[in-house]
Amino acid sequence: MRRIDERAIKAHADLRFRSEYDYALFEYYRSAKVIAFLERAGVAVGGRVLDAGCGGGGMPLSLAEEAAFVVGIDPADRFQDAGVRLGKERGIAHLTFALADGMYLPFGSGTFDLVLSHAVIEHVADAPLYLRECARVLAPGGHCYLSTAPYLSFAGAHLPRLKLQLPLHLMVGRRAAFATFRFLARHAAWTLKEPANENSFIKAARRGQDKEDDLLEKVRVTRLRRQIADAGLRILREELHATATVRRMPGALARWLRDSPLTQDALISNMEYVLTKGF
Repeated sequence: MRRIDERAIKAHADLRFRSEYDYALFEYYRSAKVIAFLERAGVAVGGRVLDAGCGGGGMPLSLAEEAAFVVGIDPADRFQDAGVRLGKERGIAHLTFALADGMYLPFGSGTFDLVLSHAVIEHVADAPLYLRECARVLAPGGHCYLSTAPYLSFAGAHLPRLKLQLPLHLMVGRRAAFATFRFLARHAAWTLKEPANENSFIKAARRGQDKEDDLLEKVRVTRLRRQIADAGLRILREELHATATVRRMPGALARWLRDSPLTQDALISNMEYVLTKGF
């Protein structure tokens, strides 16, 4: 089993916003947790692997240490100065990157033994189409890893946090909360918890721009399960990770808050799945 180096993850997490290269390094070390999750589910990382939304390319680099051949695709060429560079530095020849849209994968059906979608689906314009494409390129008996977060949770909202901890997106709705954070980034950045180098709202404001909302799929737990089934995929393993506040509660109450459709979309910080084709 791949060793999870928590010290390295923490060290690179502190530096990840310096550059795309630094973020790719952070993803490289953090992806050991994804590999460990797959191994706990009985899925070995091997064969032909696709990262269907690789960003800077840190995760494909890690996967290439386990698999025969890895492809990382992304609609933006963030990987050119990060994943490509890291791959050359480490002498990995069976790793390639390509500009491609996950909703229109340029691969034949049944090409890959493992498809990964790590924190991608919330940024996809047509989530059902994206899932169908992931299912299409998956070989019979293959597996798909999917992670995301409900958009009503702090983690899934992809919004800054106020120094005064208020769930603004739950209080006033996403559109009003997003507009408020754009205003604060321009005129009162001191009210925001994240430092400027980690806050995309502030970065955009300093360039004289307004940040665009790139949360295109409003993930809900029950809706995602339905979308998975409609794409012809079956859930082999599902783990719903509740927020730290919920985890500190008594066990029965914590489980109810995590699993109840009334509360889970606001209180789950991450969702992880292992999927396969068929029923």
